[in-house]
Amino acid sequence: MVEDVEDISPQSKAIKSAKPAKPVLIIDNVKLKKQRLITKISEFDRVLGGGFMTDSLVLMVGDPGIGKSTLTLQICGQMAEIGRKVLYFSGEESIEQISDRANRLKIKSPIQLLNINSLETILATIKAEKPGFVVVDSVQVMASADIASHAGSISQVRYVAEQLMQLAKSTNIPILLIGHVNKEGNLAGPQVLTHLVDTVLFLEGDRFHQFRLLRTTKNRFGAVDEVGVFSMKQSGLEEVKNPSALFLEGRAENPIGSVIVPVLEGTRTFLVEVQALTSYTNFGYPKRTASGIDMNRLSIIIAVLDRYAKIKLDSSDVYINVVGGLKIGEPAIDLAVAMAIASSKMKKPLPADLVVMGEIGLSGEVRNVSQIDKRLKEADKLGFKQILSPKEVKTVEMAISLGFSL
Repeated sequence: MVEDVEDISPQSKAIKSAKPAKPVLIIDNVKLKKQRLITKISEFDRVLGGGFMTDSLVLMVGDPGIGKSTLTLQICGQMAEIGRKVLYFSGEESIEQISDRANRLKIKSPIQLLNINSLETILATIKAEKPGFVVVDSVQVMASADIASHAGSISQVRYVAEQLMQLAKSTNIPILLIGHVNKEGNLAGPQVLTHLVDTVLFLEGDRFHQFRLLRTTKNRFGAVDEVGVFSMKQSGLEEVKNPSALFLEGRAENPIGSVIVPVLEGTRTFLVEVQALTSYTNFGYPKRTASGIDMNRLSIIIAVLDRYAKIKLDSSDVYINVVGGLKIGEPAIDLAVAMAIASSKMKKPLPADLVVMGEIGLSGEVRNVSQIDKRLKEADKLGFKQILSPKEVKTVEMAISLGFSL
């Protein structure tokens, strides 16, 4: 054992030579305002909090084929229309593929395309061209020669994001990153990517349905509870101004096992249809299938129905579907699911103008839901006049004022 008293810390020299910085008071920077770039796609601007900040790094992810590239091109077209010089770096698709999609979307604005995978080339091009808006598609396929690993690795993704973030902040150029998701539907790559960027957008929906929801899980420049609704058409993603009307379109008259429930998505309220089907099981173990709600939540509701409502489902398969490919996570849908199952099991339809909302507890109680006034106003707007929910003074007063039958 040989004692070594030399300071071998690689940061020791830097620490010794470092000079203190001068802090500033927050109150001195209150008047600092940054410009927002409005894309004129109101559903997208709503989710961002009013448009792109001029020095922001935004990450948008979604399942393959969900419409990320389509929405990105539409955003680029709007940016070019307002006079911004747009650079589109694609590491996956060729220039011909992107141009063909732009022609299908009838985008005539000048967008400069580059098929590049090198981070150093991207940074040099941005500094030389001085664009007003940049798209990098996707962050998982870009690589730097300074990192000794393949594209998509944790070190590469982190380094690429760090360099692009520094560039965005130093040049005031908004940059939109496109990202991949893993098989669980979460953001692929290191979690540090979420911490580095300013905003994380998720484009979700069933690729076999027309509706797409744009959510944000992080937003340094706005709220994280907003949601944008789009409809996939041949001409691209179109904004949905009245989602409730489209979600209920095509509903049969007095259907068995169908219930309407007002759900909250951010600051907006949607009316969605919950469908249930029960059938005698041909196997010893009954099947439970849920599309649009959590499978564990369905199991709890079935157990409560069996215990407290005396509706026996131990010999019945139960299928639940939220129409439109939506995924509902809030507990206000519990009572609607229970009523739909009961309607299907007893073969009795519910009133066509009835809306149902409430959270079901393990002891069989039904609890009230939040923001009841917004839910009732949305239901009243579409002609629903009966309500089934926990009886509370505020709910009763609001329902009576709107003309509901309790």
